[in-house]
Amino acid sequence: MNPIVLVPARLAASRLPGKPLADIGGEPMIVHVWRRAVEADIGPVVVAAADPQIVQAVTERGGRAVLTDPGLPSGSDRILAALGELDPDSHFDAVVNLQGDMPFIDPAALRDAIALLRGEPGCDIATLVAAASAADCANPDVCKAILAMRADGKSGRALYFTRATPFGQGPAWHHLGVYAYRRGALERFSAAPPSPLERREKLEQLRALELGLQIWAWVIAAAPISVDNPADLAAARAQAKAGRAA
Repeated sequence: MNPIVLVPARLAASRLPGKPLADIGGEPMIVHVWRRAVEADIGPVVVAAADPQIVQAVTERGGRAVLTDPGLPSGSDRILAALGELDPDSHFDAVVNLQGDMPFIDPAALRDAIALLRGEPGCDIATLVAAASAADCANPDVCKAILAMRADGKSGRALYFTRATPFGQGPAWHHLGVYAYRRGALERFSAAPPSPLERREKLEQLRALELGLQIWAWVIAAAPISVDNPADLAAARAQAKAGRAA
């Protein structure tokens, strides 16, 4: 398997405009994400940017970024556009879509996602989950994964994703915005229109399930901060400051 890591990023975020360039510990957030992906050492890392300012921020620090159409509707569309420009001959057969708002993602978790994709023949898309707290379960901004777990409890096949509170007893899983696609699965997913369940839950991974693609999830120890709003950004800045002080 020959993976590439692509990080979609755009300045026009509704809840936190300009967030890829938000300063966290003296560096733009997108640079933190890019560096974590490089540390994972699973393949080349390229930021798929909607804005030239993001390209500049990454390239000034030695990274690679490509400019994509700012009108693309989703991150998966953005990485597919970048992939077509970077690799028209399909040299890379696996694509990791790493969201640009997780500045403290553990590089080992990205390696786990690729290992799951490589090791599970039925897996079209590998992703990551962590144990969800009671607050997570009640929060509609947190996506919960419903999984058919393997006996070892380390991974499972996704049956559904929801913003609703999971019903009944048993573990609940906080889904993280990391996807490792087989290239053909990414192309099939992006070619399809938004599905009924996707529109209902506002979760695009449900399109993949409705297409019959298999999503498998690997369990990591804890969910890293995902910066979606000003409070998340304040928490990320506090974590960066604490890390420098440690």
